[in-house]
Amino acid sequence: MKPHQQILIVEDDEAISRLLQLAFGQLGHKTLLAKDRQSALRELQTRSPDIILLDLGLPDGDGKELIKTIRSQLSVPIIIVSARNNEQEIIAALDAGADDYVTKPFSTNELLARVRSTQRRFMILQTSDALITCNDITIDVEQLSVHKGDTLMKLTPTEFNLLKYLMLHRNQVLPHTKILKEVWGIGYQHEMQYLRTYINALRKKIEISTTSPKYIQTELGIGYRFVCTGN
Repeated sequence: MKPHQQILIVEDDEAISRLLQLAFGQLGHKTLLAKDRQSALRELQTRSPDIILLDLGLPDGDGKELIKTIRSQLSVPIIIVSARNNEQEIIAALDAGADDYVTKPFSTNELLARVRSTQRRFMILQTSDALITCNDITIDVEQLSVHKGDTLMKLTPTEFNLLKYLMLHRNQVLPHTKILKEVWGIGYQHEMQYLRTYINALRKKIEISTTSPKYIQTELGIGYRFVCTGN
């Protein structure tokens, strides 16, 4: 992490929020504390956090709705820190727009590593091309935008990075573990539910039919291939 980052911690357990505040403070980062959705939204209206750590079980509503609200307004890394450890909750949070999910109890060092990895994913993958195109899909690297034909596609930052990686490696069979390592980072090679969730989300946005995808095709037992016939 870069020094002096501003981190919004949305957590109603004071002991955990103070622990996180101490851990990030020792690294020179500034923390903002919010105990519920409303106070989190007030912070977001007046501050510009570099990353958000969010508990799902908030006293005034489920955190997944807050994720959707944030995603409709901001492009900022969101990491869930929650005691809910079942697969359905994790997938639902990722579907809502979260970028990572850490279950309680957690290791502070592991969480810090996840934060660093998530922030790296938000950095633009280096390429000499300002525009990446395939048929009717165009990525504008400088503007961080994606168009399908004349339609501006609304992608989360992680969806953007995943699509960019796939299009930069068009027509190649990309193993699951390689995609996870390159897009999510080292330590994520076995997080298959992350990859499935984001591939499904991308297909819903860029494919005419998700059951017969034109672009993102599954290579059974191996990974995925982004098919590009026009470029």
